[in-house]
Amino acid sequence: MQFTPLKIEGAWSISPVRIEDERGWFARLFCEEEFAELGLETRFVQHSASFSRARGTLRGMHYQKQPHCETKLVSCVQGRIWDVIIDLRPDSPSYLDWLSLELSAEEGTHFYIPSGCAHGFQTLTDDVVVHYLISHFHAPDAAGGIRFDDPTIGIDWLNPPTVISQRDLSWPFLSQEPRLFETAGFPAF
Repeated sequence: MQFTPLKIEGAWSISPVRIEDERGWFARLFCEEEFAELGLETRFVQHSASFSRARGTLRGMHYQKQPHCETKLVSCVQGRIWDVIIDLRPDSPSYLDWLSLELSAEEGTHFYIPSGCAHGFQTLTDDVVVHYLISHFHAPDAAGGIRFDDPTIGIDWLNPPTVISQRDLSWPFLSQEPRLFETAGFPAF
């Protein structure tokens, strides 16, 4: 695997190294030893998947409040997505910064998302399947979110969303709830 650190500390792009022959290819997608050598999470207690029917579907921006913050290893196993994270860690040099990666089934790249980041994505094709390895069990009472179009963050989405859940539309703007992160276990920004 090829590990590339990203501008948000602890975030990585992880690309498989494919061994190809006349049958197709083989690639390692996870190796506990390689992850541990880089100080990355190696224990993923939940494996989840999402399916989005329509191009332009937007899911996010989600996080879990302390002490249930999650590290995620995200991959797109069918179609293409524009995957986005926001750094919510107040002690981080990239606090409230966002970054994105395009993930596709063809490329097979994984997005390693460190604990303390909000996560979301927009589908770039129809019929998208996204796979998640997650370090903590889902805790419904710890679920939180930030509006995908929060002007304080300023995510430059590739396209206007065509499908978005009512729940994701109901997440607050930071200007409406400046103590949002404090109530999530993070100090106010």
